[in-house]
Amino acid sequence: QLVSGTTAQDLTVDNINTTSINSGQVFGRKNLLMNPGFTVFQRSLPGSLAAITGSYIYVMDRWFGRGEDSSAVFNVAQTDIQNEGQNVHASLKVTVTTSTTPGSGDVFQVGQFIEGRNINHVNLGNSDCKPLTLSFYVKSSITGTHSGSVMNNARDRSFPFTYTISSADTWEKKTISIPAITVGTWERGTSIGLRVYWDMGTGSGKRAAAGSWINARAVGVTGAVQLVTTNSATWSLHSPQLEVGTTATDFEERSFTEEEAICQRYFQRYVNPCCTGVIPDNGSKAYSIGLQFQTRMRAVPTLTIANAGTGGNVSDGQSTQTIASLNAADRNVDGASIYLNLNGDLGDFRPACLGLNDSTTNTTSYSFNAEL
Repeated sequence: QLVSGTTAQDLTVDNINTTSINSGQVFGRKNLLMNPGFTVFQRSLPGSLAAITGSYIYVMDRWFGRGEDSSAVFNVAQTDIQNEGQNVHASLKVTVTTSTTPGSGDVFQVGQFIEGRNINHVNLGNSDCKPLTLSFYVKSSITGTHSGSVMNNARDRSFPFTYTISSADTWEKKTISIPAITVGTWERGTSIGLRVYWDMGTGSGKRAAAGSWINARAVGVTGAVQLVTTNSATWSLHSPQLEVGTTATDFEERSFTEEEAICQRYFQRYVNPCCTGVIPDNGSKAYSIGLQFQTRMRAVPTLTIANAGTGGNVSDGQSTQTIASLNAADRNVDGASIYLNLNGDLGDFRPACLGLNDSTTNTTSYSFNAEL
């Protein structure tokens, strides 16, 4: 539509040649963050997990909470906000369950790591690096100046930023302009290309002034709110978007199917999978299966098996045995060969099928993790 003065007129154009819109890409996926709607939740049913003591605890796919000190505890949860007038299904919610006064080197944060291959086109560290814009909706029980940062994998280049929450427990949209950076070392392969953090109460030794790139690790901004100092304090996030350019555009909607496939590059979980395999010999009480991943994974994953003895059974057509434990597993980025110990013998050198017990309470899960 062409607007001239106060009159809007329809405009028909046969051909438009342009290299960008809003200084960003014209078509294709623009949001560099994965699962920004917080709808993919492979690890468990929607709920919460504590983020404490130095570990990256993943809740919704690709989103983690972390505390580099055990004195404070906060939970990270997927929360249904369909009745809050935001036109989205879910948010990420932090609730402080054990408050503390952070020490200088303590770090409390939520965020996401972006793989180098997914951010190569930004050209971080090069003379033709592009600026970025981070936008998101946020609310908190604590008003004031909050903070976060983006940084490289080595954590020696960071851009601390602030945003102000004016009204308690009220959704507000925030936009952060991140200028181009032409120096530093930035990963471009399958490791971390960019770290994106929202600070929940980092200590003074991991904070700095806002608004410019610095040669240090700064998770937050000096003087900003430290959420973990207040017991039962809450902080919520929805529709985060990180995009190339200097303008925050409308939130990019992606289907659940597409988002799930993207996330499966980093984590896949199978509950009572049905697949075929071979009983190698009768006396070993062993069983081997091959599992083809639904998506090629970022790296060779680790495997965790839960509830091995009750969640599945193996049948050779004549008899059935339950699974006792995981024996071993060979894995690559495309699939896995899993060797299971059975609670009894089956037919010698017979094909057999891994199936599901009748009881819905018995579930065996196989979790493959290739997170950054």
